[in-house]
Amino acid sequence: MAGFKDIIGHEQIIEQLQNAIKLDKISHAYILNGPEKSGKMMLAEAFAMALQCEKKSTEGCMECHSCKQTISHNQPDIIYLKHEKPNTISVDDVRMQINRSISIKPYCSPYKIYIIDEAEKMNPQAQNALLKTIEEPPAYAVILLLTTNADSFLDTILSRCIRLNLKPVADEAIRSYLMKHYQIPDYQADMSVAFGQGNVGKALQLANSESFNEMKDSAVQLMKRVKEIDVYEMGEAVKQIGEYKLSINDYFDIMMVWYRDVLLYKATMDINSLIFKEQVYEIKHQASKSSYHGIGEILNALERAKIRLKANVNFDLVIELLLLTIKEN
Repeated sequence: MAGFKDIIGHEQIIEQLQNAIKLDKISHAYILNGPEKSGKMMLAEAFAMALQCEKKSTEGCMECHSCKQTISHNQPDIIYLKHEKPNTISVDDVRMQINRSISIKPYCSPYKIYIIDEAEKMNPQAQNALLKTIEEPPAYAVILLLTTNADSFLDTILSRCIRLNLKPVADEAIRSYLMKHYQIPDYQADMSVAFGQGNVGKALQLANSESFNEMKDSAVQLMKRVKEIDVYEMGEAVKQIGEYKLSINDYFDIMMVWYRDVLLYKATMDINSLIFKEQVYEIKHQASKSSYHGIGEILNALERAKIRLKANVNFDLVIELLLLTIKEN
């Protein structure tokens, strides 16, 4: 578990939370809104640790009894809501784990803090049950809602919470973090940063993922030969991509970065700015054979493919249309 000082990026949110502690203006409810693995739980736990720290500073000391309990997830006044159904937080979850216990004073700390991860999974009944608590909370209560989609909350909940939107972290900060703390080589760090898109957790996951590297190699091999694929071979290519159906957005992102490299080299002839530096000869070749309009069409086709799959259009059909567009351009 990290304190505020160990978190990469999110400086504005950290400053806001630490100022609230310093000025003793703690809200009863916060929404931490951002993509998966973007750092919401780290921020929530660092805030909870600082609030309960016996040294009463804006940063958890990591040494007092409360901080040590927080680090080991044994702090009795920091409560994590659990839900048995994987896709739903039910009204019973909220009533049993929050509403019934919130009136009981903290066991040994200044605050009683509830952390609700994946809070977008609360159904309307659960949200309404929570709303009653947020409307009239005890003075010591702090509720932290962690979500990938704050807009799924009822307006009445949104209006009673402080909303903190996590922004992408600067690429160079993530790159430096991966290389310094995890000894990731520079070329691998560049690749992870490119696909992490400002998300530290995702970049770290990709840097350590063998399956991602396999998928990347598969996608690169396909893009190298897609122009030469005959129509009768198209089914085999669709099948190859289908092996990564569960990670298809990551697969599309790999393809997007590849074609952006082609576009970048065509426009600047600068090798140093490429993500796929190790494929520079192939990037040069494709840049010389493609027009700006054609590369733009491919990038647009990738965006359309993402939208179509999200709308549950037939997978094989979407991939076949995408490959035909790439082949034509």
